[in-house]
Formats: sequence, structure tokens, C-alpha cells
Amino acid sequence: MGFGAEAHSRPQRSRRPFAINIVLLCVLCAAATASLLVGASHISVTSAMRGLTGSDEIAGIIVREIRLPRMLLAVGVGAMLGLAGASIQGLTRNPLAEPAVLGTPQAAALAAVAVLYTGAASANSLTIVIAAMAGAGCAMALILVLIRKRQNILTLLLAGLGLASLAGAAMSFIISVSPNPYAVMEIVFWLMGSFEDRSMVHVAIAFPFMLAGAALLWTCRSAYTALTLGEDAAQSLGVDVARVAMLTGTGISLGIGAAVAVSGAIGFVGLVAPHLVRPWCGGDPGRTLLPSMLCGACLTATADVLVRLIPSTNEVRVGVLTALIGAPWFIWLVVTRKGLFGGQAP
Repeated sequence: MGFGAEAHSRPQRSRRPFAINIVLLCVLCAAATASLLVGASHISVTSAMRGLTGSDEIAGIIVREIRLPRMLLAVGVGAMLGLAGASIQGLTRNPLAEPAVLGTPQAAALAAVAVLYTGAASANSLTIVIAAMAGAGCAMALILVLIRKRQNILTLLLAGLGLASLAGAAMSFIISVSPNPYAVMEIVFWLMGSFEDRSMVHVAIAFPFMLAGAALLWTCRSAYTALTLGEDAAQSLGVDVARVAMLTGTGISLGIGAAVAVSGAIGFVGLVAPHLVRPWCGGDPGRTLLPSMLCGACLTATADVLVRLIPSTNEVRVGVLTALIGAPWFIWLVVTRKGLFGGQAP
């Protein structure tokens, strides 16, 4: 009798991630379409299609050169944040973990802030992208060196937190001693996170690194499932925990470093997206990766549309909006969900 009930419930559980993926994909398509239509100059779906195909020159400039790169980056960065959040939570078995615990976003932001401080480039320059990715690469190399000496997840987290604190302090120091008010303003605005004034060149630079990082994280999905039993049990099942930690650290560093390089700091997406989809995934970290990636893309794409609709002299930054929405929601989540720290799916 019990076996029959278990066999009956298993197909239902397997259909739930598929259903949520379809729903999230539909929401993402709607948000991406709205991103092409909404802005200072509202255009119709027909005009947008003509602009994409090149039959309408004016609409083509608006859609292909301004809104399409912005939409692609919003989707790509959000997907990377969601995937990285689900991966680090699966690796550490900690529902409060997010990509920032590895220090990569802070290191990337520090490199970009240093370039802005010296006046070598403006906030939207490709020099910022290159500098931020170099900062992320240095952080990744440092973390991997430390992990090789003591190969466990705790070392990964402690090294990342130490690096994040150091980078945060260095950024605060640069802002404090900067003699140029204009540079300080650029630094602050860049740290808020935005997809405004981006081009297809930014897309071409960031996407290969984000795809490479996503591929590394995706190869670890079965290991994250095994790690729910604990490190010792996962190792007894043939999981090389040290290798999984290195792959996760490398994947997050590549993907998040590229994301921060083109968008600035956008918080809470990597933390919130996995929690939104986890109830439909049976608490399995491996099955949470794809829904988290789609959910993260939906969140950033929707936020990027909303910031254009908020009446203001200057466009509200996407990172500000995600923090204003994500922080209160996460506080409510912690207070109301009893199973959040109990090792079970909420």
C-alpha cells in the first residue's frame, strides 16, 4: 500500500519542476517582449518587429541598438545570478548563501571602481567591463589557490568572505579619498546596478564567460543533490567534494564576474530566485538549478521594465529596485517559513 502511494506521488513530483519551468518561460517571454516595447518612446509590437527585421529604420535604431542589448543583458545577468544562487546554496546546504559569499562580485566591483577613480574610463566604457572581469579573475585565482591547500567547502566560504570584506573596505576607502565629486557620483551610480546605455559589444564580451560559468555549474547538479546527505555521505557515493567546490567557485567567478562587469552590482536576485522555485522542486538542489535560472531572468527583466515606468528625473537603478523588493520579501520569508533552516524544502 505504501509502495503504491510512493509510486503514485513520484510522477506528480517529477511534473512539478516541468510545470514551473513552462510558467517561468512564459513570464520571461512576456518580460522580454515588454522590454523591447517600453521606454521613453513607446512603440507597438508591429513597429518592434519591423525594427528587428530592418524594415523600419527609426524603430530599428530604438529596438536593435538600444533596447535589444539591454533586454539580452537583463535576461543573461538575471539567469546567471539565479543559477549561481541555487548552486552556492546547494553546495553549502545553506538557504542564506548567495554568490557574494565567494567575494567575486566585490572583487569585480573593486576593479571597476578603481578604474572610475583614476578617471581612465566612464561608467559605460568597455574599459570598465575589462577591468571588472580582470578583478573577478584575480579573485577566482586566489580562491582556487587557497582551496588547493585545504580542500573543503568551509575553506571556500571563509576565503570568499574574507575577500569580500577586503574588497568592500577597499571600495569604501576609494570613495572616501576621491577628490573628484564627479568620479564619486559615477562610482555610486555604477554600484547601484543598471542595464542602461549598454550595446551589443557588452553582450558579446559578457555572454561567453557567463555561458562558460553556467556550463560548469550545470555539471555539478547531481553532486548538489548528493550533498544534501552531508559531505561524508556524498563522498561515499563517489562525489569528489573538493572538485565540486572548485568547479562551483570557478563557475560562479566566471559568470558573476562577467555579469557584474556589464551591469554593476544587482543584489538579492541570487538569494531570492532559488527560494521562489524551491517549493516546486521537492527540495532537490539539482532540480532547482534550471527554475532558478529562469526565475532570476524573469526578476531582472521585469525590474528593468519597471524602472522605465517609474516617473523620475533620472532612471531608477535596477539594483535599487531589486533590493527594495527583495529585502522585505526575504525578511518575511525568514519569519514565516518554519522549515527554512530545518534542512527541508520550505
